[in-house]
Amino acid sequence: MDEDSNDHIDHINDHNHHIHPQLENNRLSIFQKISFSVGHVFNDLCAAFWFTYLLIYMHSVNGFSSRTAGTLMLIGQIADGLATPFVGIECDRHLDWFICNYGRRKCWHFIGTICVFFSFPFLFNHCFDCENSTENAQIVYYSAFIIIFQFGWASVQISHLSLIPDLTPVSSERIELNAYRYACTVFANITIYLMMLFVLDFNDKIHPNGSSQIGPSDDDTFRIVSFIVIIIGFVFSAIFHIGTREKPNRSVYEEDDYSDSDAIVTKIRPMNWRNWFQQSQFYIVALLYMGTRLTINLTQVYVPNYLQETLRLPKVKSIAYIPLVTYTSGFLSSFIMKYVNGKLGKKMTFFLGTIIAISACVWIYFGNDTNFKSYGIFAVSILIGVSSSTMLITSLAITNDLIGKNTVSSVKNYHYHWQIYLLIADKN
Repeated sequence: MDEDSNDHIDHINDHNHHIHPQLENNRLSIFQKISFSVGHVFNDLCAAFWFTYLLIYMHSVNGFSSRTAGTLMLIGQIADGLATPFVGIECDRHLDWFICNYGRRKCWHFIGTICVFFSFPFLFNHCFDCENSTENAQIVYYSAFIIIFQFGWASVQISHLSLIPDLTPVSSERIELNAYRYACTVFANITIYLMMLFVLDFNDKIHPNGSSQIGPSDDDTFRIVSFIVIIIGFVFSAIFHIGTREKPNRSVYEEDDYSDSDAIVTKIRPMNWRNWFQQSQFYIVALLYMGTRLTINLTQVYVPNYLQETLRLPKVKSIAYIPLVTYTSGFLSSFIMKYVNGKLGKKMTFFLGTIIAISACVWIYFGNDTNFKSYGIFAVSILIGVSSSTMLITSLAITNDLIGKNTVSSVKNYHYHWQIYLLIADKN
């Protein structure tokens, strides 16, 4: 070891001697952690409602053709794909605008929240003054609100995720914030399915002779739930903005990265985002994650339609009970993923999740009798939830392994990585 290296280590040790007490003094309070964590609830509520119910609303309630409903979904996913890298780049840019004194991340979060608040309700309401309009004209109407919604959604998602390194340099606190964030995601998804369950059940009691299938008469159900979503989401977003204080602007490349001991400081030379496209592992992991998201998105989007159009199940069972069972089973199985990964390894765990997913698909293909409609479909929904959770958690762990210790550029890596495979998967 040369003299320069010794001087460098001495410098780091001197720096650590002074910074560790500072870390202790700057730890986040429980209120700050909770305030940050609820900042993505609005997005989670809207995402669960969008993926699960958009197609069935546009086709069964609005009366659009399957092609038109699919086109609107595709427009939304393309808009999200284009907005994601744009916001990711702009969110890291230093701007001297007055509003940016509020915090560059929180500024983008606020802009996104406003976009989502004023656009989302229009997606689950009939087109205003469109009684005599053609279906193509209504596509233009809905597309405008979909694009605004997806831009706002991407702005909230990226600004909220990239705020974590700005809030704390402590590794354990960053992990804790991500854990709280995931807990809020679970809360939001379960809330959506419970709201649909209660509202549909309430409407059935008011109209006992109504249709057991989703149709135009259920327009009020989707309208009511969409308004509840924006009210709940806006309240949680307000809590986030009140309770979260963003640190003054500084370059993301000037950050210190702390080890798990929260005491050792290591300066990391970040990879340029272009370097990631020169790594073969980047494309392998991207394909892996693309397949995972494709599996999750297809089941979340099309299972309610399959239950309604093919199995002709009652609407409460098809768009409330079964999605709730799927998500709950996936959430519960996530608690044992650390143990399974430790025993089998990431590759074998992902393979196990794939086998479970294929088994569920085969069962769906052959299952069509009365027993399947009454009981088997619940077993299939559990298999789908377990396989989705297994594949998602494991693929994210593999993605983290790819990023390694290059945490300074990890935010942008997530942005571009997410953009590439999600856009491809959503197009499929």
